Amino acid sequence: MSQVKQSMALGITFALITAVLWGVVPIAMKQVLPVMTPYTLVWYRFLISALGLGLILVMQRKLPRLGLFRRPRWLILLLVAAVGLAANFVFFSSALQYLSPTASQVIGQLSPVGMLFASVLILKENMRVTQIIGAVMLIVGLILFFNTNLIEIFTRLTDYTRGVLLGVCASLVWVSYGVAQKVLQRRLSASQILFLLYVLSTIFVTPLADPSEVYQLNSWQLACLAFCGLNTLVAYGALGEAMARWQVAQVSALITLTPLFTLLFSDLLALMWPEMFSSTVLNILGYSGAFIVVMGAMFSAAGHRLFPRRSEKNTGLPLK
Repeated sequence: MSQVKQSMALGITFALITAVLWGVVPIAMKQVLPVMTPYTLVWYRFLISALGLGLILVMQRKLPRLGLFRRPRWLILLLVAAVGLAANFVFFSSALQYLSPTASQVIGQLSPVGMLFASVLILKENMRVTQIIGAVMLIVGLILFFNTNLIEIFTRLTDYTRGVLLGVCASLVWVSYGVAQKVLQRRLSASQILFLLYVLSTIFVTPLADPSEVYQLNSWQLACLAFCGLNTLVAYGALGEAMARWQVAQVSALITLTPLFTLLFSDLLALMWPEMFSSTVLNILGYSGAFIVVMGAMFSAAGHRLFPRRSEKNTGLPLK
């Protein structure tokens, strides 16, 4: 196997690992939330990730130099990214109290669309027709996915509506993290940025968390909590490895499969252990909507690879 093909194969493998881990984590979180508050769950996830990634960076002698943030601009960007990431985790965990893991992940696909518009408005990037088509597909898919609950969502403030609103908030605040991180990458590596964000996010959530809640967990819930923390560390590490070995657009497209993995694992676990896990209750329109949401997000991320601009064809410039 040539070096290029080997690198691509590894990129695909790491991207799939990320998608699978992100697909499974809300199922594990759902096991912990009946006993632990969202704030405490998020606090433990950040703490485990900060300690794990910090140890890795110490061993690699790549701890970030804080002198880089003497200029207020970079420090403000770091704080914005940390607040955005912490708020995303808290809102997502809170949404899981009212929604199924699959529903939460489907709503989460709004994040790339929000990032798209923010990149155009703030970073002055160009918007492609394929990205607009993908965004429209995603919205149509969301309507189909929630077809049985649309009246409830728009007319009554039920627990389900609260879950949807919290999920939307999680997607919106993620955009601030995404934009700030994109700028920070001009000065630091992805792993260094994540370490700083994990540390700051742990500090931000500390006043709201109650670490003693961990003593209320049984052995199964404790294992799920540990998995949630390690999942964050391994998934983002795999994502970084995928980005280093494969093109960003293809990695982004593959990661949009996350909701489908959540749907698959939710149903499989419910079949094997129905007393512990719940299957996703959807009609045919709901299942169709989930697939359309994924296709829309995928088209937004990598549609330009299928339909490149004429200027890109003629000049031979690398596609973004």
